[in-house]
Amino acid sequence: MNASDAKALPIGVFDSGVGGLTVLKAVREALPHEDLIYLGDTARLPYGTKSPTSISRYAGQATAQLQRHDIKLLIVACNTASAVALDALREQMGPLPVIGVVEPGAAAAVAARPGGRHLVLATEATVRLGAYRRAILDRDPLAQVDELACELLVSLAEEGWNNGVIAEAVINRYLDQLDQSSREPDSVILGCTHFPLLRETFASVFDPAVSIVDSASTTAAAVRELLQKLRLGNEQEMTGDLKLLATDGATRFARVGGQFLGEDLATDDVTLVDL
Repeated sequence: MNASDAKALPIGVFDSGVGGLTVLKAVREALPHEDLIYLGDTARLPYGTKSPTSISRYAGQATAQLQRHDIKLLIVACNTASAVALDALREQMGPLPVIGVVEPGAAAAVAARPGGRHLVLATEATVRLGAYRRAILDRDPLAQVDELACELLVSLAEEGWNNGVIAEAVINRYLDQLDQSSREPDSVILGCTHFPLLRETFASVFDPAVSIVDSASTTAAAVRELLQKLRLGNEQEMTGDLKLLATDGATRFARVGGQFLGEDLATDDVTLVDL
């Protein structure tokens, strides 16, 4: 395959459900000419309740499905899969590049607040795995990292309750578990792909001086930088195509996913696949 043909190949994105569509949306905004194909493994969500062995197997199967579409780059838009299976997926995809959502977020937080105190808000699985803590401390050993599981915020995002007194009350209820110093971080990392939908509410809860880092925009920026470095950017002038795949529940995927993508989706827009 020549270089021009490689540039025209799509970028593959996968998540255990619809949350990764926030990453997809950010990538579309940053790289509007790229063709994208998204896979939500909705039949087996959430990954966070599964064993590392099962997570790695599911992630490998999702990647294999996307490889059948001749992708040029893989985005693992799932915090749990990024924490557990990234090295295995890089070996599976090699020599093609693979980007997870944890490392870009950690790098952005450290760059914004070197030597600072970082609060990671995520799901129980991501907190349990400690991937953000390791990624931050690897880059900045002087940093302080607090992690807080905020599982109910996933449901709020999927219901579209992203703003208002209910969302603020739930966030504050979680923050009440922290001591005062942890409640006054230098940065807040939204370590779940659902949480960018609540970004405005997070901004209203924390001091304006706090840097809020989300995995969607930071991953999109990392993808853009990598494509430029590898000279793999699509050179077409038209807006890129988008394909949506799911392993179950096309109707719900369209209904909930439309909120994450920021546009209306119909059931027919989603193709069901078997892994």
